[in-house]
Amino acid sequence: MKKASLLDDYLSRFATGPAWTLQTGSSGDADQAVVIPAYAEKNHLFDTLASLAENDAASLERTMVICVVNHKSGAPVEDRENNFQTLEHLRALVDRKPVHAAKDEKPRRFCLQKIADSSLRLGLVDACSPGREISGKDGGVGMARKIGMDAALRLLRTAGGPRLLFSLDADTLVQPHYLSAVRQTFSSRHAQTGVIAYAHQLPPDPAGQAAIVRYEIYLRYWVLGLQYAASPYAFHSIGSTMATTTDAYLAVRGMNRRAAGEDFYFLNKLAKIGPVRRISETTVYPSARASRRVPFGTGAAVGKMLSGAEKALRFYDPRVFTTLRQWLCLLAQSYPETCAGILERARAIDPELAAFLLSRGFLQIQPKIRRMVRDEKTYVKQLHGWFDGFEALKLINHLSQTRYPRTDSVRAVKSLLKKMDADAGTAGPEGGENLIDLLAFLRSRT
Repeated sequence: MKKASLLDDYLSRFATGPAWTLQTGSSGDADQAVVIPAYAEKNHLFDTLASLAENDAASLERTMVICVVNHKSGAPVEDRENNFQTLEHLRALVDRKPVHAAKDEKPRRFCLQKIADSSLRLGLVDACSPGREISGKDGGVGMARKIGMDAALRLLRTAGGPRLLFSLDADTLVQPHYLSAVRQTFSSRHAQTGVIAYAHQLPPDPAGQAAIVRYEIYLRYWVLGLQYAASPYAFHSIGSTMATTTDAYLAVRGMNRRAAGEDFYFLNKLAKIGPVRRISETTVYPSARASRRVPFGTGAAVGKMLSGAEKALRFYDPRVFTTLRQWLCLLAQSYPETCAGILERARAIDPELAAFLLSRGFLQIQPKIRRMVRDEKTYVKQLHGWFDGFEALKLINHLSQTRYPRTDSVRAVKSLLKKMDADAGTAGPEGGENLIDLLAFLRSRT
Protein backbone atom coordinates (compact mmCIF):
# COMPACT_ATOMS: atom_id res chain seq x y z
CA MET A 1 0.00 0.00 0.00
CA LYS A 2 1.36 3.41 -0.92
CA LYS A 3 2.02 6.03 1.74
CA ALA A 4 -0.77 8.24 0.38
CA SER A 5 -3.19 5.34 0.83
CA LEU A 6 -1.92 4.77 4.39
CA LEU A 7 -2.55 8.42 5.17
CA ASP A 8 -6.04 8.38 3.69
CA ASP A 9 -6.84 5.19 5.58
CA TYR A 10 -5.63 6.69 8.87
CA LEU A 11 -7.54 9.93 8.38
CA SER A 12 -10.75 8.09 7.58
CA ARG A 13 -10.54 5.44 10.30
CA PHE A 14 -8.40 6.63 13.21
CA ALA A 15 -8.03 10.42 13.16
CA THR A 16 -9.98 12.84 15.32
CA GLY A 17 -13.13 14.32 13.81
CA PRO A 18 -13.94 17.59 12.02
CA ALA A 19 -15.08 19.35 15.20
CA TRP A 20 -11.43 20.25 15.82
CA THR A 21 -10.07 22.23 12.89
CA LEU A 22 -6.76 24.03 12.67
CA GLN A 23 -7.00 27.82 12.59
CA THR A 24 -3.92 29.46 11.15
CA GLY A 25 -2.82 32.31 8.93
CA SER A 26 -0.58 30.80 6.26
CA SER A 27 0.54 27.19 6.30
CA GLY A 28 2.90 27.74 3.36
CA ASP A 29 5.53 25.07 2.89
CA ALA A 30 5.84 23.84 6.47
CA ASP A 31 7.36 20.38 6.76
CA GLN A 32 7.29 20.03 10.55
CA ALA A 33 4.93 20.90 13.38
CA VAL A 34 5.23 21.43 17.13
CA VAL A 35 2.08 20.30 18.97
CA ILE A 36 1.34 21.87 22.38
CA PRO A 37 -1.72 20.85 24.46
CA ALA A 38 -2.83 23.71 26.70
CA TYR A 39 -5.23 23.28 29.60
CA ALA A 40 -5.57 26.40 31.76
CA GLU A 41 -2.04 27.42 30.76
CA LYS A 42 -2.45 31.19 30.31
CA ASN A 43 0.41 31.82 32.73
CA HIS A 44 2.90 29.46 31.06
CA LEU A 45 2.06 28.93 27.38
CA PHE A 46 3.29 32.29 26.14
CA ASP A 47 6.65 31.83 27.89
CA THR A 48 6.98 28.57 25.97
CA LEU A 49 6.00 30.20 22.68
CA ALA A 50 8.44 33.05 23.32
CA SER A 51 11.27 30.52 23.80
CA LEU A 52 10.29 28.87 20.51
CA ALA A 53 10.30 32.29 18.84
CA GLU A 54 14.03 32.58 19.64
CA ASN A 55 14.82 29.80 17.16
CA ASP A 56 16.38 30.87 13.87
CA ALA A 57 14.12 32.32 11.19
CA ALA A 58 14.78 29.51 8.69
CA SER A 59 13.62 26.87 11.20
CA LEU A 60 10.58 28.93 12.18
CA GLU A 61 9.59 29.38 8.54
CA ARG A 62 9.38 25.63 8.01
CA THR A 63 7.55 24.97 11.32
CA MET A 64 3.89 25.26 12.31
CA VAL A 65 3.34 25.55 16.07
CA ILE A 66 -0.10 24.15 16.92
CA CYS A 67 -1.66 24.96 20.31
CA VAL A 68 -4.60 22.78 21.31
CA VAL A 69 -6.55 24.71 23.95
CA ASN A 70 -8.68 22.09 25.62
CA HIS A 71 -10.82 20.99 28.50
CA LYS A 72 -13.41 18.33 29.14
CA SER A 73 -17.07 19.09 29.64
CA GLY A 74 -17.59 19.86 33.31
CA ALA A 75 -14.20 21.52 33.79
CA PRO A 76 -14.00 24.06 36.66
CA VAL A 77 -15.17 27.57 35.82
CA GLU A 78 -11.75 29.12 36.51
CA ASP A 79 -10.08 26.68 34.09
CA ARG A 80 -12.64 27.47 31.39
CA GLU A 81 -12.08 31.20 31.82
CA ASN A 82 -8.33 30.67 31.68
CA ASN A 83 -8.72 28.78 28.40
CA PHE A 84 -10.97 31.42 26.86
CA GLN A 85 -8.44 34.14 27.66
CA THR A 86 -5.71 31.94 26.16
CA LEU A 87 -7.79 31.55 23.00
CA GLU A 88 -8.25 35.30 22.77
CA HIS A 89 -4.49 35.92 22.87
CA LEU A 90 -3.75 33.10 20.40
CA ARG A 91 -6.35 34.28 17.89
CA ALA A 92 -4.89 37.77 17.95
CA LEU A 93 -1.40 36.35 17.33
CA VAL A 94 -2.63 34.10 14.51
CA ASP A 95 -4.47 36.99 12.84
CA ARG A 96 -1.50 39.35 13.36
CA LYS A 97 -3.65 41.75 15.35
CA PRO A 98 -2.60 43.77 18.42
CA VAL A 99 -2.49 41.61 21.52
CA HIS A 100 -3.68 43.12 24.77
CA ALA A 101 -2.83 41.92 28.26
CA ALA A 102 -3.82 43.41 31.57
CA LYS A 103 -1.67 46.21 32.95
CA ASP A 104 -0.53 44.01 35.83
CA GLU A 105 0.66 41.31 33.42
CA LYS A 106 3.87 42.95 32.19
CA PRO A 107 5.83 39.68 31.74
CA ARG A 108 3.05 38.26 29.57
CA ARG A 109 2.85 41.47 27.51
CA PHE A 110 6.57 41.16 26.87
CA CYS A 111 6.21 37.53 25.72
CA LEU A 112 3.22 38.31 23.50
CA GLN A 113 5.09 41.13 21.79
CA LYS A 114 8.15 38.94 21.34
CA ILE A 115 6.03 36.25 19.65
CA ALA A 116 4.25 38.81 17.47
CA ASP A 117 7.55 40.31 16.28
CA SER A 118 9.09 36.92 15.41
CA SER A 119 8.84 34.60 12.41
CA LEU A 120 6.97 32.03 14.48
CA ARG A 121 4.05 30.53 12.53
CA LEU A 122 1.21 29.86 14.89
CA GLY A 123 -1.94 27.77 14.63
CA LEU A 124 -4.58 26.89 17.18
CA VAL A 125 -7.24 24.27 17.70
CA ASP A 126 -10.24 25.21 19.82
CA ALA A 127 -11.13 22.16 21.90
CA CYS A 128 -12.78 24.06 24.72
CA SER A 129 -15.65 26.19 23.35
CA PRO A 130 -19.18 24.79 23.72
CA GLY A 131 -19.63 21.93 21.28
CA ARG A 132 -15.87 21.44 20.89
CA GLU A 133 -14.98 20.25 24.36
CA ILE A 134 -13.29 16.89 24.80
CA SER A 135 -15.76 14.33 26.08
CA GLY A 136 -15.14 12.72 29.45
CA LYS A 137 -14.64 9.25 27.97
CA ASP A 138 -11.81 10.48 25.74
CA GLY A 139 -9.54 11.48 28.60
CA GLY A 140 -7.41 14.60 28.62
CA VAL A 141 -3.84 15.22 27.50
CA GLY A 142 -3.62 12.13 25.27
CA MET A 143 -6.69 13.22 23.33
CA ALA A 144 -5.40 16.80 23.14
CA ARG A 145 -2.05 15.60 21.74
CA LYS A 146 -3.89 13.40 19.25
CA ILE A 147 -6.09 16.29 18.08
CA GLY A 148 -3.01 18.43 17.47
CA MET A 149 -0.96 15.70 15.80
CA ASP A 150 -3.82 14.70 13.52
CA ALA A 151 -4.24 18.36 12.54
CA ALA A 152 -0.50 18.51 11.82
CA LEU A 153 -0.73 15.35 9.75
CA ARG A 154 -3.36 16.94 7.52
CA LEU A 155 -1.31 20.11 7.22
CA LEU A 156 1.93 18.34 6.30
CA ARG A 157 0.47 15.77 3.91
CA THR A 158 1.79 17.55 0.79
CA ALA A 159 5.20 18.51 2.19
CA GLY A 160 8.27 16.96 0.61
CA GLY A 161 11.09 15.20 2.45
CA PRO A 162 10.97 14.04 6.07
CA ARG A 163 7.95 15.45 7.90
CA LEU A 164 8.39 15.78 11.64
CA LEU A 165 6.01 15.98 14.58
CA PHE A 166 7.40 17.55 17.77
CA SER A 167 5.54 17.07 21.05
CA LEU A 168 5.89 19.83 23.61
CA ASP A 169 4.09 20.92 26.78
CA ALA A 170 2.74 24.38 27.49
CA ASP A 171 5.05 24.85 30.49
CA THR A 172 8.28 23.63 28.85
CA LEU A 173 10.99 25.99 27.62
CA VAL A 174 13.29 25.21 24.70
CA GLN A 175 16.71 26.37 23.52
CA PRO A 176 17.27 28.65 20.49
CA HIS A 177 18.58 25.71 18.43
CA TYR A 178 15.80 23.28 19.46
CA LEU A 179 14.17 23.04 16.03
CA SER A 180 17.38 22.83 13.99
CA ALA A 181 19.09 20.35 16.33
CA VAL A 182 16.20 17.91 16.27
CA ARG A 183 15.84 18.24 12.51
CA GLN A 184 19.55 17.56 12.05
CA THR A 185 19.36 14.42 14.18
CA PHE A 186 16.57 13.00 12.04
CA SER A 187 18.42 13.88 8.84
CA SER A 188 21.86 12.61 9.82
CA ARG A 189 20.97 9.53 11.87
CA HIS A 190 18.03 8.29 9.80
CA ALA A 191 15.86 8.29 12.91
CA GLN A 192 12.15 7.56 13.01
CA THR A 193 11.60 8.59 16.63
CA GLY A 194 13.66 10.56 19.11
CA VAL A 195 13.57 11.56 22.77
CA ILE A 196 15.16 14.95 23.46
CA ALA A 197 17.39 15.57 26.47
CA TYR A 198 15.58 17.31 29.31
CA ALA A 199 16.28 19.03 32.62
CA HIS A 200 13.47 20.15 34.90
CA GLN A 201 13.39 23.82 35.83
CA LEU A 202 14.49 24.18 39.45
CA PRO A 203 12.04 26.12 41.65
CA PRO A 204 13.44 28.89 43.87
CA ASP A 205 12.09 27.41 47.10
CA PRO A 206 14.19 24.70 48.81
CA ALA A 207 11.24 22.31 49.31
CA GLY A 208 10.18 22.47 45.67
CA GLN A 209 13.77 22.10 44.50
CA ALA A 210 14.36 19.06 46.72
CA ALA A 211 11.17 17.42 45.44
CA ILE A 212 11.89 17.80 41.73
CA VAL A 213 15.56 16.83 42.09
CA ARG A 214 14.60 13.61 43.84
CA TYR A 215 11.88 12.86 41.32
CA GLU A 216 14.11 13.47 38.30
CA ILE A 217 16.71 11.18 39.83
CA TYR A 218 13.93 8.60 40.16
CA LEU A 219 13.06 8.97 36.45
CA ARG A 220 16.68 8.69 35.39
CA TYR A 221 17.30 5.73 37.68
CA TRP A 222 14.49 3.87 35.90
CA VAL A 223 16.09 4.45 32.48
CA LEU A 224 19.52 3.63 33.90
CA GLY A 225 18.15 0.29 35.11
CA LEU A 226 16.71 -0.47 31.68
CA GLN A 227 20.06 0.44 30.10
CA TYR A 228 21.80 -1.96 32.47
CA ALA A 229 19.32 -4.67 31.49
CA ALA A 230 19.98 -3.96 27.78
CA SER A 231 16.30 -3.35 27.18
CA PRO A 232 15.28 -1.91 23.78
CA TYR A 233 12.82 0.24 25.78
CA ALA A 234 15.51 2.13 27.71
CA PHE A 235 14.36 5.69 27.05
CA HIS A 236 12.51 8.43 28.89
CA SER A 237 8.75 8.72 28.40
CA ILE A 238 8.05 12.42 28.86
CA GLY A 239 5.52 14.09 26.58
CA SER A 240 7.52 17.29 26.09
CA THR A 241 10.59 15.40 24.81
CA MET A 242 9.10 13.36 21.97
CA ALA A 243 9.61 13.78 18.22
CA THR A 244 8.74 11.41 15.39
CA THR A 245 8.20 11.28 11.65
CA THR A 246 4.73 11.34 10.16
CA ASP A 247 5.45 7.94 8.59
CA ALA A 248 6.17 6.42 12.01
CA TYR A 249 3.08 8.13 13.43
CA LEU A 250 0.95 6.49 10.74
CA ALA A 251 2.63 3.11 11.26
CA VAL A 252 1.45 2.97 14.89
CA ARG A 253 -1.98 4.45 14.11
CA GLY A 254 -1.28 7.71 15.85
CA MET A 255 -1.42 8.97 19.39
CA ASN A 256 -3.65 7.30 21.95
CA ARG A 257 -6.41 9.09 23.91
CA ARG A 258 -5.23 8.32 27.44
CA ALA A 259 -5.74 10.85 30.21
CA ALA A 260 -2.30 10.03 31.65
CA GLY A 261 0.70 7.98 30.56
CA GLU A 262 -0.08 8.69 26.91
CA ASP A 263 3.61 9.38 26.25
CA PHE A 264 4.69 6.00 27.67
CA TYR A 265 2.25 4.01 25.53
CA PHE A 266 2.96 6.08 22.40
CA LEU A 267 6.72 5.56 22.63
CA ASN A 268 6.21 1.91 23.54
CA LYS A 269 4.46 1.41 20.19
CA LEU A 270 7.00 3.46 18.25
CA ALA A 271 9.91 1.43 19.70
CA LYS A 272 8.47 -1.69 18.07
CA ILE A 273 8.96 -0.31 14.55
CA GLY A 274 12.44 1.16 15.05
CA PRO A 275 14.90 2.28 17.74
CA VAL A 276 14.06 5.39 19.76
CA ARG A 277 17.07 7.70 19.46
CA ARG A 278 18.40 9.86 22.28
CA ILE A 279 18.73 13.46 21.04
CA SER A 280 21.35 15.15 23.23
CA GLU A 281 22.22 18.05 20.90
CA THR A 282 19.57 20.23 22.55
CA THR A 283 17.65 20.27 25.83
CA VAL A 284 14.07 21.07 26.85
CA TYR A 285 13.16 22.38 30.30
CA PRO A 286 9.86 21.09 31.72
CA SER A 287 8.21 22.82 34.66
CA ALA A 288 8.58 21.32 38.12
CA ARG A 289 5.25 22.60 39.47
CA ALA A 290 2.91 20.43 41.50
CA SER A 291 -0.33 19.35 39.82
CA ARG A 292 -3.40 17.22 40.50
CA ARG A 293 -4.57 17.00 36.89
CA VAL A 294 -3.39 13.43 36.42
CA PRO A 295 -2.97 10.59 38.96
CA PHE A 296 0.74 10.08 38.25
CA GLY A 297 3.66 11.80 36.58
CA THR A 298 5.86 14.74 37.53
CA GLY A 299 3.15 17.10 38.77
CA ALA A 300 1.46 14.46 40.89
CA ALA A 301 4.72 13.19 42.39
CA VAL A 302 5.96 16.67 43.27
CA GLY A 303 2.57 17.52 44.78
CA LYS A 304 2.65 14.44 47.00
CA MET A 305 6.15 15.17 48.24
CA LEU A 306 5.36 18.80 48.98
CA SER A 307 2.19 17.84 50.85
CA GLY A 308 4.04 15.29 52.96
CA ALA A 309 2.02 12.39 51.59
CA GLU A 310 5.18 10.93 50.07
CA LYS A 311 8.07 12.13 52.20
CA ALA A 312 10.59 9.58 50.96
CA LEU A 313 10.25 8.49 47.34
CA ARG A 314 11.32 4.85 47.39
CA PHE A 315 13.34 3.44 44.49
CA TYR A 316 13.35 -0.03 42.95
CA ASP A 317 15.92 -2.39 44.41
CA PRO A 318 18.78 -2.73 41.86
CA ARG A 319 18.36 -6.51 41.92
CA VAL A 320 15.12 -6.23 39.93
CA PHE A 321 17.17 -4.88 37.02
CA THR A 322 19.66 -7.74 37.39
CA THR A 323 16.78 -10.21 37.04
CA LEU A 324 15.45 -8.29 34.03
CA ARG A 325 18.91 -8.30 32.46
CA GLN A 326 19.25 -12.07 32.90
CA TRP A 327 15.78 -12.63 31.48
CA LEU A 328 16.43 -10.49 28.40
CA CYS A 329 19.71 -12.33 27.84
CA LEU A 330 17.83 -15.65 28.05
CA LEU A 331 15.15 -14.31 25.70
CA ALA A 332 17.80 -13.39 23.10
CA GLN A 333 19.28 -16.93 23.23
CA SER A 334 16.04 -18.91 23.39
CA TYR A 335 15.44 -19.62 19.68
CA PRO A 336 16.59 -23.27 19.83
CA GLU A 337 14.87 -23.91 23.17
CA THR A 338 11.49 -25.41 23.96
CA CYS A 339 9.00 -23.36 25.93
CA ALA A 340 9.41 -25.71 28.90
CA GLY A 341 13.18 -25.35 28.70
CA ILE A 342 12.97 -21.55 28.69
CA LEU A 343 10.71 -21.59 31.74
CA GLU A 344 13.07 -23.93 33.57
CA ARG A 345 15.99 -21.58 32.91
CA ALA A 346 13.84 -18.61 33.97
CA ARG A 347 13.05 -20.44 37.22
CA ALA A 348 16.78 -20.89 37.81
CA ILE A 349 17.22 -17.12 37.45
CA ASP A 350 14.41 -16.40 39.89
CA PRO A 351 11.30 -18.47 40.75
CA GLU A 352 9.24 -15.28 40.69
CA LEU A 353 10.36 -14.60 37.12
CA ALA A 354 8.97 -17.96 36.04
CA ALA A 355 5.77 -17.33 38.01
CA PHE A 356 5.37 -13.96 36.31
CA LEU A 357 5.89 -15.43 32.82
CA LEU A 358 3.27 -18.09 33.51
CA SER A 359 0.80 -15.46 34.72
CA ARG A 360 1.36 -13.44 31.53
CA GLY A 361 0.56 -16.34 29.22
CA PHE A 362 4.08 -17.27 28.15
CA LEU A 363 3.09 -20.93 27.63
CA GLN A 364 0.74 -19.85 24.85
CA ILE A 365 2.67 -16.88 23.44
CA GLN A 366 6.16 -18.33 22.94
CA PRO A 367 5.08 -21.44 20.95
CA LYS A 368 2.83 -19.28 18.77
CA ILE A 369 5.68 -16.89 17.94
CA ARG A 370 8.05 -19.83 17.34
CA ARG A 371 5.63 -21.39 14.83
CA MET A 372 5.12 -18.12 12.96
CA VAL A 373 8.78 -17.21 12.30
CA ARG A 374 11.56 -18.90 10.36
CA ASP A 375 14.69 -17.15 11.62
CA GLU A 376 16.20 -16.19 14.95
CA LYS A 377 16.30 -12.42 14.31
CA THR A 378 12.57 -12.23 13.62
CA TYR A 379 11.85 -14.51 16.59
CA VAL A 380 13.74 -12.25 19.01
CA LYS A 381 12.07 -9.15 17.55
CA GLN A 382 8.63 -10.72 17.98
CA LEU A 383 9.38 -11.72 21.57
CA HIS A 384 10.51 -8.16 22.32
CA GLY A 385 7.28 -6.99 20.73
CA TRP A 386 5.41 -9.04 23.32
CA PHE A 387 7.74 -8.45 26.28
CA ASP A 388 7.75 -4.70 25.72
CA GLY A 389 8.29 -1.72 28.02
CA PHE A 390 4.92 -2.27 29.67
CA GLU A 391 5.66 -5.94 30.42
CA ALA A 392 9.07 -4.98 31.80
CA LEU A 393 7.36 -2.51 34.15
CA LYS A 394 4.91 -5.20 35.25
CA LEU A 395 7.75 -7.65 35.93
CA ILE A 396 9.68 -5.10 37.96
CA ASN A 397 6.61 -4.23 40.01
CA HIS A 398 5.97 -7.95 40.55
CA LEU A 399 9.53 -8.52 41.77
CA SER A 400 9.27 -5.46 44.03
CA GLN A 401 6.14 -6.85 45.65
CA THR A 402 7.32 -10.44 46.02
CA ARG A 403 11.12 -10.47 46.29
CA TYR A 404 12.90 -7.14 46.51
CA PRO A 405 11.08 -4.31 48.32
CA ARG A 406 11.80 -0.74 47.28
CA THR A 407 14.75 0.92 48.97
CA ASP A 408 16.55 4.20 49.71
CA SER A 409 17.18 6.37 46.66
CA VAL A 410 20.90 7.19 46.94
CA ARG A 411 21.83 3.65 47.94
CA ALA A 412 19.90 2.22 45.00
CA VAL A 413 21.40 4.58 42.43
CA LYS A 414 24.97 4.11 43.58
CA SER A 415 24.59 0.35 43.76
CA LEU A 416 23.29 0.22 40.18
CA LEU A 417 26.02 2.56 38.94
CA LYS A 418 28.63 0.36 40.60
CA LYS A 419 27.28 -2.67 38.73
CA MET A 420 27.31 -0.79 35.40
CA ASP A 421 30.73 0.76 35.93
CA ALA A 422 32.21 -2.59 36.91
CA ASP A 423 31.02 -3.97 33.58
CA ALA A 424 32.24 -0.98 31.58
CA GLY A 425 35.41 -0.26 33.50
CA THR A 426 34.44 3.38 34.02
CA ALA A 427 34.20 5.62 37.07
CA GLY A 428 30.96 6.49 38.83
CA PRO A 429 30.02 9.77 40.54
CA GLU A 430 32.29 11.16 43.20
CA GLY A 431 31.09 12.59 46.49
CA GLY A 432 28.51 11.65 49.09
CA GLU A 433 24.82 12.36 49.42
CA ASN A 434 24.57 15.60 47.38
CA LEU A 435 21.52 15.00 45.22
CA ILE A 436 22.23 17.95 42.91
CA ASP A 437 25.61 16.47 42.00
CA LEU A 438 24.08 13.02 41.59
CA LEU A 439 21.42 14.41 39.27
CA ALA A 440 24.04 16.21 37.18
CA PHE A 441 25.92 12.93 36.79
CA LEU A 442 22.79 11.01 35.81
CA ARG A 443 21.87 13.66 33.24
CA SER A 444 25.14 12.86 31.49
CA ARG A 445 24.31 9.12 31.48
CA THR A 446 20.66 9.05 30.56
